[in-house]
Amino acid sequence: MGKGYPLQLITCVQLFFAARVAWRLAKGGGRKRLQARETVQAAGEQIAVIVPVLNEYTRLAPCLEGLMAQGSAVCEILVVDGGSTDGTQQLVTAYAQRDTRIRLMDASPIPEDWNGKVWGLQTGWKAVAPTANWILIIDADVRTKPLLTSTLLEHARSAQLDGLSLATQQELGSIGEGFVHPALLTTLVYRFGVPGREFQRIQDVQANGQCFLFRRTALACYDGFASTCFSVSEDVTMARMLVRDGYRVGFYEADDLVSVRMYENWREAWQNWTRSLPLHDHFSGMQTALGWLEILLVQALPLPLLLFLLLFLRTRDWHILTVNGVLLAMRLGVLVGTVRAYPRRPWSYWFSPLCDLPVAMQLGRMALRRKHTWRGRTVIRRGSL
Repeated sequence: MGKGYPLQLITCVQLFFAARVAWRLAKGGGRKRLQARETVQAAGEQIAVIVPVLNEYTRLAPCLEGLMAQGSAVCEILVVDGGSTDGTQQLVTAYAQRDTRIRLMDASPIPEDWNGKVWGLQTGWKAVAPTANWILIIDADVRTKPLLTSTLLEHARSAQLDGLSLATQQELGSIGEGFVHPALLTTLVYRFGVPGREFQRIQDVQANGQCFLFRRTALACYDGFASTCFSVSEDVTMARMLVRDGYRVGFYEADDLVSVRMYENWREAWQNWTRSLPLHDHFSGMQTALGWLEILLVQALPLPLLLFLLLFLRTRDWHILTVNGVLLAMRLGVLVGTVRAYPRRPWSYWFSPLCDLPVAMQLGRMALRRKHTWRGRTVIRRGSL
């Protein structure tokens, strides 16, 4: 067995997973993008918005401002608080005096056996107005444009969807985030492709709980969000359940209709987004492992492997160099493609591939971990989750 055999074997495995990733990316050229639309509200069509919060005083005001600007289709805005101690409740009360659709709900204490966000969603679900036939969940750090709800309703109606979520535009606030955040986002592109379609297979499902619209009758079949109480990626788990049972679910980009500042710095992104980003639940099966290998071998490994071959090995295996050179070019192409997710980018965005390898290792570690911590609360995946 030659000295180069391990590298040749790695390259063969890389080619297998690269073909899977390249096929997904090639299919993304014709994907749908939602365009802002102001449409006539259908008779009896109303949306209840649920915003789960916990200590969101510094981030919630722009979210509420955006929701207040939505049209008459939004019949109520339920802000469900999990026990904030930073003035969030007082902030919501002040906004409720400006818009009677806003209602503060106290969901504390959160039961020990529930994901805190899911408990907030479930509490809101049980309180929505009987006239609402659509449920929109929005995170507290999301900023919405006035035509968001009308655009979502129009597409859900025309495509006959039971659920659809949006890939939000990302606001980065530091050079460190410019390194880390795009590398994390790219792992989704490699594993699932470009947003812009409806799903027929569970393993293809993408979803984003930051902005997710559900048909009420579909949620009612599961008693709202109760079935996702142990999931650390409850949005994807909910979407997978719907697809499994024959409901129509989509995931799309929508230009600048909705944006989000997810984290204050790169450390928060590293510690918190990697908790849910493996998208590991009881539907995953081998897909979690296969997806991680795609990230490791196709996204993360080519750059360090090329540098190693060029700097430390005297002999040149041009087959290995060529394969990894092509994979690195594909990675840079994806970097150019994801520019539209970041309207304002620090210069470090263009160097984010340098973080691909540590990101891959972190996601593998998080996929194996059953106990996770979010804002001082412990969430444990139970059973097969």
